[in-house]
Amino acid sequence: MSADNDDYIYDEASGEWLPASEAAAKAGEKAAVRDASGNILSDGDAVTLIKDLKVKGAGQTLKQGTVIRSIRLTDNPEEIDCRHDTIKGLVLRTEFVRKKS
Repeated sequence: MSADNDDYIYDEASGEWLPASEAAAKAGEKAAVRDASGNILSDGDAVTLIKDLKVKGAGQTLKQGTVIRSIRLTDNPEEIDCRHDTIKGLVLRTEFVRKKS
């Protein structure tokens, strides 16, 4: 048998059909988490909000320019887990933050 009989899986991120063995290897890699400017984020980084955000359930708005320290990455590369003085269990979308340099 040849390798041409390999099953193919559609990769939504790239929009390509990949051999199952290649797709499995790619799934094992962790996607880089990027902020709104394209900077790579990692655990413990500090970020700044780039727009005012209404926080559901807290009845509060986080203002643009608010600094959030010690972020934690989640399984979703588009979300980060954060702590704020007045809000517990805060999860922010990476499209609304910029890495503080």
